[in-house]
Amino acid sequence: MKDGPMPDASFPNIVTRREMLRRAGAGFGSLGLLGALHAAGHLKEAQGAIASPQPHFAPKAKRVIFLFMNGAPSHVDTFDPKPALATHEGEQPGGKLYKKYKGSGFMPSPFKFRPHGDSGVVMSELFPRLSAHADELCVLRSMHTDVPNHEPGLLVMHSGHLQPTRPSLGAWASYGLGTENANLPAFVVLCPGLPVVGPYLWSNAFLPGKHQGMSVDTNDLNVDKLVANLRHPSLSRKEQRRQLDLLQTLNYLHQQARPREAQLETQIQSLELAFQMQREASEAFDLSRESAKLRDTYGRTVFGQSCLLARRLAERGVRFIQVYYVTKTGKQPWDTHQDNNNRHRQLCADSDQATAALLTDLKQRGLLEDTLVVWGGEFGRTPYAQNDKKNKKPGRDHHHTGFSMFLAGGGSKGGTTFGATDEFGMHAVENRMHVHDLHATILHLMGLDHTRLTYRYSGRDFRLTDVHGRVVREILA
Repeated sequence: MKDGPMPDASFPNIVTRREMLRRAGAGFGSLGLLGALHAAGHLKEAQGAIASPQPHFAPKAKRVIFLFMNGAPSHVDTFDPKPALATHEGEQPGGKLYKKYKGSGFMPSPFKFRPHGDSGVVMSELFPRLSAHADELCVLRSMHTDVPNHEPGLLVMHSGHLQPTRPSLGAWASYGLGTENANLPAFVVLCPGLPVVGPYLWSNAFLPGKHQGMSVDTNDLNVDKLVANLRHPSLSRKEQRRQLDLLQTLNYLHQQARPREAQLETQIQSLELAFQMQREASEAFDLSRESAKLRDTYGRTVFGQSCLLARRLAERGVRFIQVYYVTKTGKQPWDTHQDNNNRHRQLCADSDQATAALLTDLKQRGLLEDTLVVWGGEFGRTPYAQNDKKNKKPGRDHHHTGFSMFLAGGGSKGGTTFGATDEFGMHAVENRMHVHDLHATILHLMGLDHTRLTYRYSGRDFRLTDVHGRVVREILA
């Protein structure tokens, strides 16, 4: 209710300015005490028993790092060899296609494939470093999704829905499990450019606002640029704490008359988190604390250093970390409509070095066992050339009926190749795995039953997988 006439018995929740200040003064000390006790850890057990979300069953993965190749890598050039494409080069694809095709026909991959590790997981020569981790990879060759257009494809992969109205996977994980570190967000997005669709990809939608992904631009790796306002220009931490306690007291009084205002609750929680992050984020986001040798191992590219930052966040309890392969000016680098072969050489070289370094680093620190790493894009690319025969640098178009991704660590079955596409890589035909199945399986590895992780909104219960999805137990360790 807006400020207006003096309160009377008809308006029991309205207080005068003098009464509000009296209450604020009375509660100031106790609120500061609670803050101090919480910081000292004395309230941790009680708060955990009351408010901390709990998994439905024992999780294999405590956290997820999703390496997202924006624009969609070609499965037939990376993890799904198709020698039949060479035999039938130039022939027109048959069957029902998503759109009419008048190009130059099937286009074989120029890259050599061979098995690696004790398990014999097959991948192309584009991943010389990653091949050393073959026995830790669970390659999914039978992925499929709803449509081969970037906007809906991205939304389905991130939220399970074609429209930008649903919470993202990371937001659901935050909602279902909370955070392991109260001084950092549960969901962090490392994104050096704005991908197609943008912030909808890490949106909380109708979930409480604290589950929104915190977006970090990793173009400038200076810690003060990665996270703004970490240091107050004049006030000490103690002075800021007193200032925030007073502000939060006023906010809580304001909230008493508006108990159903979710945005107000989000603002209150955000202020507290921002204060706690001043100490924790200054260290967590500071890549200068890593050795030059390790930074070189990841690669001094934006994506390489973002992967290193993801590891730092993972070991400090961030629940879900999304690392986007985008650039400051390129929304979807893997969208290789032109010059597919050379572009994949460049892109895979960068991704290969950073991804392999991340897996090695996690394993050496004992984190890979309970950290699930996911690698992939929104769909795949066509096994046939997009361009006609006159084009000397042909590309591949979008392709949604069969493509590849991979998992590593976090309870996934390493050294596994799951599912298959047909002889041309056109359609997933064996152990077909929809994006809903991927989501259900990721949540399962995190200790969450996708059918029970629901949120009531607008008169009905919503979940990430809607009425779909199955846990693919064949890929569980």
